[in-house]
Amino acid sequence: MLRAAAALRSPLLRVLGTLRGGRSSVLLGRRARFCSNSSDTEAAAAAEAEAEAKAEDATVAEGGAEGNASSAIVPTNPQIEDCLSVVALPLPHRPLFPGFYMPIYVKDQKLLQALIENRKRSASYAGAFLVKDEEGTDPNIVTGSDSEKSIDDLKGKDLLKRLHEVGTLAQITSIQGDQVVLLGHRRLRITEMVEEDPLTVKVDHLKEKPYNKDDDVIKATSFEVISTLREVLRTSSLWKDHVQTYTQHIGDFNYPRLADFGAAISGANKLLCQEVLEELDVYKRLKLTLELVKKEMEISKLQQSIAKAIEEKISGDQRRYLLNEQLKAIKKELGLETDDKTALSAKFRERIESKKDKCPPHVLQVIEEELTKLQLLEASSSEFNVTRNYLDWLTVLPWGNYSDENFDVHHAQKILDEDHYGLSDVKERILEFIAVGKLRGTSQGKIICLSGPPGVGKTSIGRSIACALNRQFYRFSVGGLADVAEIKGHRRTYVGAMPGKMVQCLKSVGTANPLVLIDEIDKLGRGHSGDPASALLELLDPEQNVNFLDHYLDVPIDLSKVLFVCTANVIEMIPNPLLDRMEIIAIAGYITDEKMHIARDYLEKNTREACGIKPEQVEVTDAALLALIENYCREAGVRNLQKQIEKIYRKIALQLVRQGVSNEPDQEALSVTANEETSSGDGAAAKDEILKDSAAEDASVTNNIINPASEEANEVNLANEAVVHEGHTTEAPKEDSVSERKDTDGAKEGAGDKAIEKVVVDSSNLGDFVGKPVFQAERIYEQTPVGVVMGLAWTAMGGSTLYIETRRVEEGEGKGALVLTGQLGDVMKESAQIAQTVGRAILLEKEPDNQFFANSKLHLHVPAGATPKDGPSAGCTMITSMLSLAMGKPVKKDLAMTGEVTLTGRILPIGGVKEKTIAARRSAIKTLVFPSANKRDFDELASNVKEGLEVHFVDTYSEIYDLAFQSDSGTETS
Repeated sequence: MLRAAAALRSPLLRVLGTLRGGRSSVLLGRRARFCSNSSDTEAAAAAEAEAEAKAEDATVAEGGAEGNASSAIVPTNPQIEDCLSVVALPLPHRPLFPGFYMPIYVKDQKLLQALIENRKRSASYAGAFLVKDEEGTDPNIVTGSDSEKSIDDLKGKDLLKRLHEVGTLAQITSIQGDQVVLLGHRRLRITEMVEEDPLTVKVDHLKEKPYNKDDDVIKATSFEVISTLREVLRTSSLWKDHVQTYTQHIGDFNYPRLADFGAAISGANKLLCQEVLEELDVYKRLKLTLELVKKEMEISKLQQSIAKAIEEKISGDQRRYLLNEQLKAIKKELGLETDDKTALSAKFRERIESKKDKCPPHVLQVIEEELTKLQLLEASSSEFNVTRNYLDWLTVLPWGNYSDENFDVHHAQKILDEDHYGLSDVKERILEFIAVGKLRGTSQGKIICLSGPPGVGKTSIGRSIACALNRQFYRFSVGGLADVAEIKGHRRTYVGAMPGKMVQCLKSVGTANPLVLIDEIDKLGRGHSGDPASALLELLDPEQNVNFLDHYLDVPIDLSKVLFVCTANVIEMIPNPLLDRMEIIAIAGYITDEKMHIARDYLEKNTREACGIKPEQVEVTDAALLALIENYCREAGVRNLQKQIEKIYRKIALQLVRQGVSNEPDQEALSVTANEETSSGDGAAAKDEILKDSAAEDASVTNNIINPASEEANEVNLANEAVVHEGHTTEAPKEDSVSERKDTDGAKEGAGDKAIEKVVVDSSNLGDFVGKPVFQAERIYEQTPVGVVMGLAWTAMGGSTLYIETRRVEEGEGKGALVLTGQLGDVMKESAQIAQTVGRAILLEKEPDNQFFANSKLHLHVPAGATPKDGPSAGCTMITSMLSLAMGKPVKKDLAMTGEVTLTGRILPIGGVKEKTIAARRSAIKTLVFPSANKRDFDELASNVKEGLEVHFVDTYSEIYDLAFQSDSGTETS
């Protein structure tokens, strides 16, 4: 009767009992005593029910609670109303709900001792309160154990401030070491602090607010919670253990207990669980619990979908593997497929069969030995993979396979001229190589090194040489290379071993006589793995590379037919033994005239095609190109010039698109063309005629673009005439463009097509496309004052003029001294000391009574001060500057000089004659002074570079003195 009454009194228990298969009668016959808030009458009834339950199932009575201590509900002492002062235990992770177990670790020994003493006095109760998060922290982010350590350090009021006010009255069920197992009973609220260490607080016992059991909203909410629990139990086996244990020990499963149960077993955030714990309104508590359970259901569904996807993937892979293994077995039984080792051996033998006649005997012997070893090895062994890779490399190399070379000198000359302007030294050397090969009938490999500043075409000409010789091309850079294995390969004993770059090159090109371009050979590194420069000695030696030995292949390879072309910016950085093995061809920078030809014939044409602009849509004048070269791109190469031309054409393309111009082919025209192609031969004839007309138009446009450059070639080379030309054409292009536009518009309107406005780029509007000029005029003085002389210097930009300025700082008996500024290098400082000594000797010879150097403190400066400078070639310029100040005479107008001076006044040769001459022309200098030893270098310059210059070649400084200060005396001139 008692069991039936309990079932009628608890309809929720009957509903929840279905979660375990509908055995509600059995569940109600189990222990019926709840942990707290049970009246005396209900406790007596529960005791009778427990006695009956022991007769039915004695194994579930006490063992269930103790066996499932993690989440189970156990009978509690009903006399707990007297617990008004309890020890406060901080809970760092989750709040403790009534009826649930929770193990915690107490590290505070004083607090642990107090709990043990309370348990001995049968007052085994404590208050469990959740710890608040620190300010500025996110409770959803998992951190380390720092927060727990900080909680253990807090005492008294500091700890009280970090605890939530509402907690749970917990019974201490067991203490083992520092682990304390708590059992929740009822809700508490902290009122005040009683003791600081351990923290003891006064509490009020909280009860749920009165509610109506028959309220429809509460019933509906509780049914939804139960329904959601049932859905979760279908997908999650984790929750089933909680429910089974819970239902074994529950007697009155009312609405508040249902809410606590759902919140306690959910994996929600601790703040949300604390919110459920603090809520005393039953309906609101059920509503909060419903939200948490709904989230759990979504998580369970996500878990189920992830598990299903992983299971399907694993089962699919296993099924595919089994089917493949069965297919292999079937094919092997039918003789349709051999095993891996037999197939590999057949593949390697087939590769080498066509090369047997050309392959060296020692290589064939190694291949046969490795094939025999491959058959004896197990496919699963590591040695099998090493042998297989080794045979793969040995059989794939082009043993004795050479490409047919083209020894036609005129054909090679045409290809080289089409791709590059100038570079006569390089082209001449390649033509000599071809001529020797034609006379011999075969060619040998050579090692050529092209040295020069960046952007002069060293790398790109390598591809043109390969095309001219009809050889395969392969390029690799050794800049920053610090590992010898990149050149010589790794030993096969290493995991992941690979051959060196040359073996990879031969495999890639498929021939044994390619052209190999080794880029940036002056920037080789040196690390702990050896010196790559020393490893290149064997590779780049014609006497040794006949039997080049790679560490991986371990068989000699013939590289004597390979043409090596190396590139370098500064040959002084190349080690001498390596430099000795190469033939050096120096490529100087391009002068203005050469840059004009390159820009007009190569760069502009390629850039226009790349941007999709038609020749009739744009015109870049010669004045604009000259201004671009002089004011924006003074460097030796043309790489920056190409960037600036691309910038101009990109802006022109944007301007044309904004005007509505489109060069895309019309879809209707394409369809008409397709129809005409399918028609008879009349359409083909018409098409040929149209092509001829268009070719004629292109030729006329090309002539119109090229002819002005050829007509004004002489004017472009003179800087002063270029300025006049630039000023003359400032306004003309605008009028021409307007008239051309009007004529074009009229023609287009007559034809019914869309008008296209031609874009003209001139020196006047060049700044709109490329911005302000980068370089300004180097000439500061029209007539140099006393103590100032113009010198000539070589720079990475090709060459420049610089001034040597000298001033007297202090005058007095015996105060002769010299101060140097301008970021001068050690060599230049020594030149200044030599200049002071030589200048004193010359002044003593010319003016014996002049004691300028002995009694004057001099300050010598070389602008610009932010630019580092070094080199010996400024010696004669420094002497002239000092003598000019000592005698109070300015030097001759439009005079520039360069040359190294010895203590005896001899003038030694210098470098960079071409660059310095171009720099002098750019500054409108008329008279130049060079050492006599450089006369041969000057004679090799192009005539347009030397034109209009008065050049004096001197052996001693006395000749420079006569030129600079006595204009009526003469020396040898060019």
